[in-house]
Amino acid sequence: MERWRIVKAFTLGPLLEAVIPKPGNVNRFADFRDLSLYHFLFGNTAVLPVYYEAVETGELVRKGIIMPNEAGIGELIKRAVSESRKIQDANPNFGVITLSIPLMMGLAMARNIMEGPEKAAMLIRESTVRDTMELYRAIRIANPKGIPSGVKYDVYSNDAFRELFRDGINLWALAEMSCERELIFCEWINSYNLSYSTADLLVEELKKHSLEEAVVRVFLRILSEKVDTLIARKAGAEEAKAVMERAKRALRGEISLEEFDSFLREKGDLRNPGSIADIVAVATSLLVAAGLRVKVRNGKVFGVIGQP
Repeated sequence: MERWRIVKAFTLGPLLEAVIPKPGNVNRFADFRDLSLYHFLFGNTAVLPVYYEAVETGELVRKGIIMPNEAGIGELIKRAVSESRKIQDANPNFGVITLSIPLMMGLAMARNIMEGPEKAAMLIRESTVRDTMELYRAIRIANPKGIPSGVKYDVYSNDAFRELFRDGINLWALAEMSCERELIFCEWINSYNLSYSTADLLVEELKKHSLEEAVVRVFLRILSEKVDTLIARKAGAEEAKAVMERAKRALRGEISLEEFDSFLREKGDLRNPGSIADIVAVATSLLVAAGLRVKVRNGKVFGVIGQP
């Protein structure tokens, strides 16, 4: 795929996801005490140069100029997180960065959008222990909420790097052991299955609903079917299950979106569905890469995919 097509898509996708008023998330109508829409605007555009380099690196792998194990996924993630952090004082996009960079590199190696996950998975399998160490440094810079302590290869432990090196833990091995507590890692080892199926759902919803309505409907559906691992890490498994049940009720029309949103926000950001939001951001990026454009009809913005 063409370089700038990928970069523009993965810049615009997360911005669209951030502004659309989804229940429980920062959006154009709602902020949290320590996280605002402006953090997303600044953070998601600060990473543009690193995204460009990631796509360029994918092209070099495709051409055989560098080997897959030299792609430096971990270093690219760390640098993107650093660029985001330099320009704002929160963590709006660690998950999106970590999901996007391997997939962008894979798309740069692929003939079309559908081949991207296979290429990304190959790069993750061929990653090195150094990539994992750089990812750990990225996590320390971003300092996301809910990272568990006392686990094997504890990201904040002084012994973590020695243990990773001793056991030869590359990104694929890390993802396999961490999938249960982090949705991003499940996407890495499952060829971005949820991101792509979410994109398919968005395509179907866009045929019947405005852009915002389509995104919210798909967001609710995924939230009703999948445990949001950010909620589970911050607030516990029971809270995550309670959010799933409320999402099902909202989908069935038993409670309003406003009621669901109030439920998600009544404990600050503990019930913020951040992991599912990251999936929606990547899915939206895929739609942009496929040619998403907007049209206004009767005061509503609709998404159309394909050429004018």
